[in-house]
Amino acid sequence: MTTSTTGRLATLRQALGDRLVPLAWANLVANIAIAVTGGAVRLTDSGLGCPTWPKCTDESYLPHGALGVHGAIEFGNRMLTYVLVVIAVACWVAARERAAEHPLAVRLTTIVALGIPAQALVGGVTVLTDLNPWIVSIHLLLSMALVGVCVLLLDHLTGPTRSSAPLPVRRLTAALFAVGWVVLYLGTVVTGSGPHSGDLESKRTGLDPQVMSHVHAWAVYVLVALTLVTLWRARRLGLLTLYRAARLLLLIELSQGAIGFWQYFTDLPELLVGVHMLGAGITSAGITWVLLASRTRGWSRSS
Repeated sequence: MTTSTTGRLATLRQALGDRLVPLAWANLVANIAIAVTGGAVRLTDSGLGCPTWPKCTDESYLPHGALGVHGAIEFGNRMLTYVLVVIAVACWVAARERAAEHPLAVRLTTIVALGIPAQALVGGVTVLTDLNPWIVSIHLLLSMALVGVCVLLLDHLTGPTRSSAPLPVRRLTAALFAVGWVVLYLGTVVTGSGPHSGDLESKRTGLDPQVMSHVHAWAVYVLVALTLVTLWRARRLGLLTLYRAARLLLLIELSQGAIGFWQYFTDLPELLVGVHMLGAGITSAGITWVLLASRTRGWSRSS
């Protein structure tokens, strides 16, 4: 490698290091977006638009005309994975450039960078198993987990300095976080038992979608109740960051609840289901922020 090439690479790494925070935000947005576009694939019955993996067909990595619009949609979603990879790698390089200042950022960006190809592998399994709904649920939940890691990264980089909340409050937010994940999981079970399977011939779980919708709704009620208690405790104790996080989460939950009831009583129109999936990604971010907001941040560096 020539001296000039080495110099250009060093300049590029430094430039990325200066943009660590914007890249962290891009990581978060991209990981929510890929879940939404994956939902669009399912909602347009394009889940098997490319009938095999990693190739689109047995002969080619590219879709051909016979696959029609479904092939183009599924292939387009696969190509978005490479956009995520570029963002994740750029964010990882940026974190490496600022490792002395933010050592945790290196570990977190590594998790995200490795999680994206893991997501691609799970996506391949979903295709090879003809969109098995249980595998599809893992595919979505992995995206939700990566969203949580991205929020942790942003909190590490930009979150306000705060002391730890009292132990009962920390336990409350941990319970809220756990119930939030139950809600996310049950959402995938509802989806796997209902229509919009991703392909007209794909199997469903066999569970009663109406019953599972009610189970999912009851979990949401518990989550909202925990959020209200967290909001009240944070306000009473003057925990400003936690109060703001819980207030935002409550707004997200109420919006998601309204959309959920709307789609339930209108026979699951595709657009509303897609918006609900966007809300799921935002919910994952919200419950993670509430959990983090009850924990210490920054005192060791500022003291």
